[in-house]
Amino acid sequence: MSPRELSRLATAIENGEPLPADLPEGEGLVVGITGAPGAGKSTLTASIIQSLRERGKRVAVVAVDPSSRATGGAVLGDRVRMQQHHADPDVFIRSMATRGAHGGLAKTSGTLARLFRGAGFHFVLLETVGVGQD
Repeated sequence: MSPRELSRLATAIENGEPLPADLPEGEGLVVGITGAPGAGKSTLTASIIQSLRERGKRVAVVAVDPSSRATGGAVLGDRVRMQQHHADPDVFIRSMATRGAHGGLAKTSGTLARLFRGAGFHFVLLETVGVGQD
């Protein structure tokens, strides 16, 4: 699945569309990363990506950020903080807003993890919004 197709499917899922019926289950491991704002979640995530890529693993990241009151979109955009991986075709980083959900994840975070597993990623890293930040 191309990055463009994956992005379109992720956007559709965030907007309430179901997963494609023909998507394979996938065998990727889902790992959660959480902590207080400024604790280094994105730095840790970037280090984990680097380590997994050195082992030849494909990695997807769902980076959850607070929602903008103006646009409803992600405020921080974790892709900026993981910039060294942006050109790697075996790394896919998706920033998403909480859209009012509580608990550190957006309502569709789990469905996006399932999408990335089905797309063949060996690891899906779920980085929560900073604890108490949203």
